[in-house]
Amino acid sequence: MSSSIDQKLAELQKYSACDVSDALLKLQKLPAGTAARAGHLADFTPFSPSIGRNATQPKIIAPASTFKFISKDDRIPPSAEPGDSHGFPAGTHWVDFAKPGTIAVLEQPADQHCAVLGGIMAVRMKVLGVRGVLVNGRVRDLAEINECKLPVWAKGTSTVGSGAEAKPGARDVPVDVGGVTVSPGDIIFCDPLEGVVAIPRELLDQVLEIMPKLVAMDDKVKDAVSQGMSVFDAFKQFRTKV
Repeated sequence: MSSSIDQKLAELQKYSACDVSDALLKLQKLPAGTAARAGHLADFTPFSPSIGRNATQPKIIAPASTFKFISKDDRIPPSAEPGDSHGFPAGTHWVDFAKPGTIAVLEQPADQHCAVLGGIMAVRMKVLGVRGVLVNGRVRDLAEINECKLPVWAKGTSTVGSGAEAKPGARDVPVDVGGVTVSPGDIIFCDPLEGVVAIPRELLDQVLEIMPKLVAMDDKVKDAVSQGMSVFDAFKQFRTKV
């Protein structure tokens, strides 16, 4: 990563996932009738290096790299044939394409009960320099994953390996994470206390510009409310358009 993006990611560390979603709520333009998600990737749990939401682990913030899993009986998409840049050449394993400095985002079909990430895969990603893994599905081998200290977030766990139901379908493609599209290069913000947010890469600069203003306004609101002002009046006085 360039020093510029490094500086921007370091700036993000000052904020929470909630702050990021507040900014995205202001910035993202949605079609009429569409529910605002504000980048929230819902219902993920940290499984490594500790299990469950907590305020002791650091935030993990990095660009996304992506892997799309499919049913083991499905055909590989035409755009991800072995000779294509989104495919997996013969004689290779999907995990060896994990990119250093990224958070690997794994999409798994929602109806599967196997795990798509286990201990060996986690160790390999750690060695390759992956910053963390977000699994829109299931993981296993928690003792091994915890031992290698790779930050891993997932929807759930399984005792069954991926070969039972899943196979890698494509890499470096947009993936669906619970209704939110995550593209390679989007910024994944894993807040161990508040949850996970995806920042579209094209909105990163705007998020960093608007977020301090929103946080400052809310700080004034909280201070006024703590001194007895009603929330209605505090919002009216301190929350202005940005």
